[in-house]
Amino acid sequence: MLRRTIDVSPPVRVARALLVLASVATVIGCGDSGTTSTATSSSTDGSGGTGAGTGGASASTGGGGAGTGGMAVVDPLEGIGTVVTIQTGFEFIEGPLWLGDAGVLRFSDIPANIVYEHVPGTTTFDKWRTDSAGTNGIALAPNGDLVMCEQGGGRVVRSVPDVATPTLVADAYKGAKLNSPNDAIIRSDGVIYFTDPDYGLTGPSDVGFQGVYRIGTTGTVEVVDDTHSEPNGIALSPDESKLYVSDSDLGGLYVYDVASDGSTSAATELVDAAPGDGMAIDDVGNIYLSTLDGVTVYAPDGSLWGTIPVPEQPANCTFGGTDRRTLFITARTGLYSIALPIPGKP
Repeated sequence: MLRRTIDVSPPVRVARALLVLASVATVIGCGDSGTTSTATSSSTDGSGGTGAGTGGASASTGGGGAGTGGMAVVDPLEGIGTVVTIQTGFEFIEGPLWLGDAGVLRFSDIPANIVYEHVPGTTTFDKWRTDSAGTNGIALAPNGDLVMCEQGGGRVVRSVPDVATPTLVADAYKGAKLNSPNDAIIRSDGVIYFTDPDYGLTGPSDVGFQGVYRIGTTGTVEVVDDTHSEPNGIALSPDESKLYVSDSDLGGLYVYDVASDGSTSAATELVDAAPGDGMAIDDVGNIYLSTLDGVTVYAPDGSLWGTIPVPEQPANCTFGGTDRRTLFITARTGLYSIALPIPGKP
């Protein structure tokens, strides 16, 4: 069972409420527009429009978490919107990525071999890339390039934002073919981290393990971790000092310390969580993990805030919208969104 309920005593609840009231105007920070706002009960798909949701907005609330960088603790689920159904009828969608300069969301439909592009507030879903080799996760590079994990092609590729034809980044480690690259995140200096489970393999693994990798700025592929059963979701903390990885087979949310050169420490289990998938991080370091129950939210110290129910089981999520306070959620056959009080990076 994925949902964990942590009992919060009355004094703690009161203290947390006071912190929220005192801090919500300042701690949640500014969006891209440089303004500060809080979430309301109406929800948006990133364009300012509202809609009736099919999933409840009430989160199953757990315990409060610790703040980061000396900030007061603000409950990221306080005042959230309602889950909005944007579109259903896909095969199995993943890899949502917000492109702020273009004001569009891109996401992949793995079995259909399509990367879609959607303008929030419209009903348009353009096929940005076809024959995508089962592209799964999509990440944004500092220069605006898209880095894509081709689950069926067994490689990591990249393309400029407006050109769907990609070029190779990596397809092997020490001469052995990669398994099935799943998800990626890119540091501000261009270092790429990605997961490589065996979900897309039709035969035995050539490398012999399900790995987490780092690709340096010179293109060298290095192993971060070769001990996971099925490494899946991956993300960086806002200050890029922590790398997070979920295991979608044996479970657990793991954290690695990241050095200035991009190298990492051994993994520490941050949360003894049930199997999870993709994730997103808000500006104060809260972790939004796709789970069986919905999007489960953890504080940077691993304590549970609660779970956002979604009509279908989520596979991944990303922050977007003009103020970066919309969480876009890819969940099996449906694309969903919810307005949140704290912004996050795509």
